[in-house]
Amino acid sequence: MRTAKDVLNEIKWTEGKDLKECEIFYVHRGAPGDFKVMDGKDIVELGRSFIYIEEGQIPYHRVFKIKHKGDIVLSRERS
Repeated sequence: MRTAKDVLNEIKWTEGKDLKECEIFYVHRGAPGDFKVMDGKDIVELGRSFIYIEEGQIPYHRVFKIKHKGDIVLSRERS
């Protein structure tokens, strides 16, 4: 099974694809629906265990869906 980290790295390093064209859905307790959506343009760095953004970091295990150009490229059950 492909992980969020695998999918994001594939997009980052594939010619003709861009992280800026992604939407990342992740679990965020307390937010409406207990999730948030982040634009790929907000990614500062893809680290070993976290996605780094200006406001902090998001663990990969919290990502449950990734869209690239509107197409779902990763979908898994929320934990």
